[in-house]
Amino acid sequence: MHLESVYMCPQDHKKLELEIIDLGLTDYRQTLELQKELWQKRYNKEIVNTVLLVEHLPVITLGIRAEKNKFLVSKEQLKEKNVDVVEIRRGGGATAHNPGQLVLYPILNLNELNLGISDYVHKLEDVTIKLLKELNVKAERKNGFPGIWVGEKKIASVGVRVSKLVTYHGLAVNICNDLSVFDNIVPCGIEGVEMTSVFKETNVRYSMEKAKDVLKKLLIETFSCKDMFDYGKIP
Repeated sequence: MHLESVYMCPQDHKKLELEIIDLGLTDYRQTLELQKELWQKRYNKEIVNTVLLVEHLPVITLGIRAEKNKFLVSKEQLKEKNVDVVEIRRGGGATAHNPGQLVLYPILNLNELNLGISDYVHKLEDVTIKLLKELNVKAERKNGFPGIWVGEKKIASVGVRVSKLVTYHGLAVNICNDLSVFDNIVPCGIEGVEMTSVFKETNVRYSMEKAKDVLKKLLIETFSCKDMFDYGKIP
């Protein structure tokens, strides 16, 4: 596990500490319990704003909206493939995680960041689009559909939960993962969606360390500086 504390704002009165913790490859259920523990500590102001970076062992997670959780195979077949299934309380529908996909779980106090929930989600999407641009993929939002898209193909999924103005769950970006894991579900309940990845779009296998390094910089720029969300203002 790698932990990095950052203090990046040039003006002390606008400085907010952000801890970025790289968990490496982990089991989803263990990470979920850690998120809950950190959420409680953040709510109690025992820790600073924190972001977990992780890759998961193969798992399908189900969102709070049952009609969006659509399987294309039986749970018995998933068990035979060593794919775990976990029901959780977050937005969105069924999605999948596996090695080579970069997942981030921000545990942030939105009140300290002066952010509403919609603004927060928008900033998570901005971070993802900028990350993908750095990896030579042009991505964007798609009106009426959650996540981040490359044309008609989906490359990142967003599923957040905010309780008492503290966030958890988050966002997953396909970097170089095996996309066949999505063949077991209807991703986010959207019929006919095609999933893609940075590797599929560029034919370049960027290391996860490269992707994490870019993402860390963007997270610092976005969530460690109060009232300073213009990336050009960060040295």
